[in-house]
Amino acid sequence: MVRLSRLCLCSLLLMPFACWAAEEDPWLVLEKASQAAHKLSYKGIYVYQAGRAISNMQIMHMNYAHGEFARVISLDGAPREVLRQGNEAVIYSAQNEQVMIEKRQVKNSFPALLPVLTEEIKSSYQAKVVGQERVGGRDTLVVQLAPRDRYRYSYRFSVDREFGLLLKSLMLNEKNEVVEQVAFSQLTMMPTLAMDWFRPNVERGKNYVMQPGATAMSAKAEVDEITLGQLPPGFVKVEQALRAIPGKSVPVSQWVFSDGIASVSLFVEVLDKGSVPKSGHLLQGASNLYAKVVDGRQIIVVGEVPEVVVRQIGDSVSFRK
Repeated sequence: MVRLSRLCLCSLLLMPFACWAAEEDPWLVLEKASQAAHKLSYKGIYVYQAGRAISNMQIMHMNYAHGEFARVISLDGAPREVLRQGNEAVIYSAQNEQVMIEKRQVKNSFPALLPVLTEEIKSSYQAKVVGQERVGGRDTLVVQLAPRDRYRYSYRFSVDREFGLLLKSLMLNEKNEVVEQVAFSQLTMMPTLAMDWFRPNVERGKNYVMQPGATAMSAKAEVDEITLGQLPPGFVKVEQALRAIPGKSVPVSQWVFSDGIASVSLFVEVLDKGSVPKSGHLLQGASNLYAKVVDGRQIIVVGEVPEVVVRQIGDSVSFRK
């Protein structure tokens, strides 16, 4: 009887928070997380895992009146640093006795994984507050984003109750298996500081070399002759370019499609004489890759989406004669 009374008391104590959590608007929770990742200043360590690959990263993020700045450092494996201002990033990575420097555009890096939540996203996913948990020593609300069809994965986002920052993200496949996760193990909210931290850790005795990157080309003939059939529901083209890529003798056409949460890249290139064509499907961690050859062109589609999506996009490609 005493044990039963204790159980009833515990249930009554927990009931108010459970009811409050269930009544939270999940879309408002996610919208707050989308904004908090850019507006707040914080530093911490997060762990990324996809399949057997695990990496630990340190991040410092500041929002000043004149911009958003971040420095991300790899804590294991080969030394690597990323300095980011807005969507522009400079990457420093050690290779032998050199440090290669690469400039590129970046989007949706943790914890800024969530975009502005449009009606199109809401038509593709259902959102629900499913509980609470502690992440990095902080209380969070857990929001599940479930697909309304078979063309996307589901997600679980753990959002800090106090500041609204995304602290943990899980990606789950069609079998409800976790295929990718990233979470803070340590986190500290910070006041605005001086900018002396926003610089790479220079290694003495090594040469710093600018890496030639993929550059968009003005020529559009190759891009324009590619046609696409019906895309998977909810996916739209968000980027299209003809790029010169180091190591490739001919330009590569790149198309990027997104449903607002997930993204897929399509690459098309003319096969060189003697090159080995690729075909078939490959699953690497959370990414599905589909390759085929059409009219002497190599087609590769890759994205963190179900296999049906990369296959449908790859099979929809044709060329005007």
